[in-house]
Amino acid sequence: MSELSRRSLLVGATAGLAGAALAAGPLAAVATAAARTPKVLFIGLDGAGRLDRVRDADTPVLDSLMAAGITAPTSLYASPMARTESAPGWSTLLTGVWPDKHGVRDNSFSGADYGSYPDFLTRVERARPALRTYAVASWAPITERIVSAEVDTRVATPSAEYDKGTTARAVAELTGGNPDAVFVQLDNVDHAGHASGAASRAYLDALRAADAQVGEMLTAVKARASYAAEDWLVLISADHGHTDAGGHGGNSWGERQTFVLASGGGLPARTVREDVRIVDVAATALRHLGITADPARQLDGRPLQTPAADDFDALRPKLTGAVDETGVGAGVLGFTRTPPPGWSVDNSAMGGGGITEWRGWSFTTDEFWTRAAPGQQRESNVRARGVFAVADGDEWSDAATTGTFDSTLVSPAWPVPGGAPATLSFSSHYLQEGAQRAEVLVSYDDGTPVPVRTYTADAVARAETVALDVPSGARTVRVRFRYTGGNNWYWAVDGVKVTAG
Repeated sequence: MSELSRRSLLVGATAGLAGAALAAGPLAAVATAAARTPKVLFIGLDGAGRLDRVRDADTPVLDSLMAAGITAPTSLYASPMARTESAPGWSTLLTGVWPDKHGVRDNSFSGADYGSYPDFLTRVERARPALRTYAVASWAPITERIVSAEVDTRVATPSAEYDKGTTARAVAELTGGNPDAVFVQLDNVDHAGHASGAASRAYLDALRAADAQVGEMLTAVKARASYAAEDWLVLISADHGHTDAGGHGGNSWGERQTFVLASGGGLPARTVREDVRIVDVAATALRHLGITADPARQLDGRPLQTPAADDFDALRPKLTGAVDETGVGAGVLGFTRTPPPGWSVDNSAMGGGGITEWRGWSFTTDEFWTRAAPGQQRESNVRARGVFAVADGDEWSDAATTGTFDSTLVSPAWPVPGGAPATLSFSSHYLQEGAQRAEVLVSYDDGTPVPVRTYTADAVARAETVALDVPSGARTVRVRFRYTGGNNWYWAVDGVKVTAG
């Protein structure tokens, strides 16, 4: 066993079964009380990102967690941001930032910057060193490279013991120790994916075995003498998916799939969320423990406890299937050209013809947009969530067109305090080619629009903020996103808001 901590590891026999975990009832069923001590258990299932296969498998414990809390299907980046491999996947989950920050793009760990963006357990130690932190993993690089030596206990399970040993160690800590934040990684589902593929019976069997091991850990939590005085938040996620035939690392939808399950901590039961990204796991754990992230090392994630309303996400019930696109797949609902209430699209200068889905600004999802044209950096649009807006001259030009792509997305008129500072914020994902151009313009009280930001070079996965100089006496501001080009690239925008102060 590789022992990397400054404190001793408690090792004991496993306790309980998945059935016992179910009999005890979901963690969320215990009423929250102010005096209860918040604690976090984050279990990572390597290679298990295919939530469709989890639902096909016999996984009663995961099913009970879904019934008791939040189920959030989500997706990953792909190259060139990062490969769909374990090192970038676990780095993203544990640090709460995307690969363009933590620097890990493949399993070589080259470029890693955990000094600037540490794992969430290290953040716990720095903020509240009295809390006990514990990490155990079947894949040794997690506890040897990603999780820092500041964490109280880091264990890489010996390969001869593998997931059985990892589960036993986690159960021992949960039973006999007093941990506040625990991370456990199980690896066998990934092995089944490599050996047999996600479409195989072996993959389903591996999911079932992992489910039983999760059940052992939950049974240990519920058996704690102090359980009634504790408020446990349980988080489950995966670093990547697999192709049906087996393998990962590429940009296919099967490889890019993952999910977040969250139960306890006052989260609502039987809730499906479409706005969640895997960077939210670390933010959610820290929020539950009452820890605020250092602004100098800002997380990309946001806590599940505080969902943010977004106008574009309200369009999900209006999304339809493909019209002209042939690679999206039957049954994938993912686009509309109808803007949300208060928004409009000005296509008065828009060319004719082209692919129906992208004739001017459209509203789409990651699955629909990336499956329409995989491998062209659309997968790097990681700072958008749920439904987002896209102007895609490249895909529009895949059928005969006349004129050029010239479309403007127009926001509602939002109130602003005249003469006081305000900030425009939005996520922006832009690839540049030729004479293509993207402009952000603002107008006050519906006066003349003035450019406040212009893109003429690649600007990938940006979280943008623009300080607005609100004129004295102004009462409203309206924002315009104008994209012009031809058979060039694209611009995606999401999370648009204006805040005073």
